[in-house]
Amino acid sequence: MNTAGDRRAPHATSDLGRRVAARRARLGLSREEVAVRAGSTPGYIAYVEERVPAPGIEFLVRLANALETTVQDLTGSTADLAPGRSRAGYRARMEEIDETECWELLDGHGVGRVAVEGGDGLMVILVNYQVVDGEIVLMTAADSALARSAASGAEVAFEEDRLDEAFSQGWSVLLVGPVRTVSDEASVRRIRDAVPSEPWAGGGRHTVVRLSPRRVTGRRVRVPGAPGTPPGPAGQGPSRR
Repeated sequence: MNTAGDRRAPHATSDLGRRVAARRARLGLSREEVAVRAGSTPGYIAYVEERVPAPGIEFLVRLANALETTVQDLTGSTADLAPGRSRAGYRARMEEIDETECWELLDGHGVGRVAVEGGDGLMVILVNYQVVDGEIVLMTAADSALARSAASGAEVAFEEDRLDEAFSQGWSVLLVGPVRTVSDEASVRRIRDAVPSEPWAGGGRHTVVRLSPRRVTGRRVRVPGAPGTPPGPAGQGPSRR
């Protein structure tokens, strides 16, 4: 017979657990791999992700290093701060990213920014996106500035970036080209089947818009000695897009 002490409490994932799991998934690491990196066990990594733990600072530092991030990011203390507050890295250099790698960095889907012409001039909108057949697919409201731009075939700019605050480096990808509304039902249905989730903003964003880029460029800031950075001379400054 089971007693009250035998019953397992339901999982109550903490913000730390969600951030650890999301970061681990982003890096494509298993719990076993993170455990090896952090000098821990897969069972404890699972406990951190699925329960409400209070790890010590020593373990948090090891875990942050294993996940190639910072304790501040894992614990959420920087969640509401604008990125890019770190000092510039020593002997940082700028590199061009070729088009193939630009598409790889976009990684199929995510959150980016679109610059469009609005009623009061240029505006930048945060958007969920999906890469489908070499184009960027966006879901928007029928009366939005993006939908109006797509109806007229206007040109827009789309950008996504990643920043490594700990080492003051990162990358950005820029796509420029016309947008158009997808109206035939077969194409809309196929695109909806390919989109993994609804737009975060909700609110009936059912108009499907495709961006056909005529220009795909990217740039990366590297800091010699930082993780993943090969040795080499410092760059001469940013290049023009």
